[in-house]
Formats: sequence, structure tokens, C-alpha cells
Amino acid sequence: MIITTGDRPLTEVAARAERLAEHLGVPYAPRGNQSMSKLLSRYGDEEALVVLLQGVRLLRPDRPQLQFHPSMGFVRAKRVLKGESDPMLEAAGMVPGDSVLDCTAGLGADALLFAVHGGERSNVTALESSLPLYALLTEGMAHYASGLGEVDAALRRINVVHRNHLDYLRSLPDNSVDIVYFDPMFREPLEDSAGISPLRAYANSDSLTQESVSEAVRAGRKAVVLKEKRGSGEFSRLGFAEQLRPGTKTSYGVITIDQRS
Repeated sequence: MIITTGDRPLTEVAARAERLAEHLGVPYAPRGNQSMSKLLSRYGDEEALVVLLQGVRLLRPDRPQLQFHPSMGFVRAKRVLKGESDPMLEAAGMVPGDSVLDCTAGLGADALLFAVHGGERSNVTALESSLPLYALLTEGMAHYASGLGEVDAALRRINVVHRNHLDYLRSLPDNSVDIVYFDPMFREPLEDSAGISPLRAYANSDSLTQESVSEAVRAGRKAVVLKEKRGSGEFSRLGFAEQLRPGTKTSYGVITIDQRS
């Protein structure tokens, strides 16, 4: 992967791109007047993260571009700010101030919702094992402007970490985070949206393991939550109690952690 900019970038945008490349340990490729295909060919790479003034894009010549955008996470966040309920937050039993570990960040929509509901006293960490997605999230969450101050502040509060979730969970002390959340990529997609479908080219498609769940229960204080297709055998395989919701294609499964044991 290379880091570059759009045509004729502002000095501040070029500086952001250079800092991001240094942070990631990947080449910074000044755009100049080169086409993206020529730039990738010159650096012998197949994908580029393009830093823009008000956005960031992940490009691959053979795939649709992936742009950072909270998408439905923004819509859900606005509802929560109005005092409406959200099934994910209800399943997690989250209250303001709780700490959350989102083990499968993806495009960060769920992490955003946790951060909005949790408020300034909450601590939300989003793990992403894919380097291109981590780069997209890091830059996107730091600079995306939604037009809603509460949402932008929540995005800035999220701690994005490039790490495999099992390795990260193993490193945590017992009972160190209130809620652990998993939203693995479904094996069979549910009519992917234009925003989600390109994600599959970069996301980790491995199934969730029993060891990951066991480590999450050990590290958790309140609950471990899994999002899956409605009626998925993953809930019973991994020991989650599925919370069925009428008229939906997805469900949340919950393992409630009893601190008295």
C-alpha cells in the first residue's frame, strides 16, 4: 500500500499524508500530475490510500473505491442523540461511561454509536487487523466532518488499534473492559450496500473462534455481544443467547458476565 493525495493538494493535506505514511511504515507517493494507475505501477503496488481535504479513499484498480463514511452509523447516532433506543446498545446493556472493545471495527459505524452513547467519560477502542482498513479508519475518524459536532467529537474519541483481536484480548487483564463486541464479516452477505460491498476486499473473513469468545468473557465485566444473521448457528456454536427481533435479518447474541462467580 502507498499513501498519496489528490491532484494539487494543499500543503496541509500533503503533510497529513506524509505523517500517515510514516506512522504506517509505508511509502508516501507524491501525486504530481501522474494518474493513479501510473503511480501504482511506479511503486509496484496494488492499492493506494488517497488523503483528501475532507475525506480519505482506498483505491484498487480492480475493485470499487472505498471511502470513509459513517453511513448508517451516522443515522443511528442522530437517533440516539435524540433519545431513541438502538438494538445494539440495548443488547450490550451499555450505559454512559462504559468502556467498549469493538473487536471487528470495519468502517467504524458501531464504534461510533458506542462512543456517541458512552459520552466523554467512555473509552471506546476499535480493533482492525487489516492494514488498509486501519489506515482508512485512522485518517477518516481524525478528519471526517459530519456537520454534527457531537458525532465528530465521538469519532475523535475512538482509539483505533491495528491488531488481531485475539492477540489483543490475550493481552488484557481479567475484567478490564465493560463490553466486548464482535461483528464478523458474514460468510454469506445480506444484500450488501454500496458502502459495505467494497469492504469485503479488505476485511478479515475468518470465522470467530471459541478461544476469542473465551478471552472476551475473561476480559469483560458486563457482556460480550455478537452480531450475526438472524437464526445463525454461530450463536449456539459460540455460546451466545440470541435476542430475536421481529422483522429483521440480523440478531444480537449476548453472553452476560456474572461478576459474582
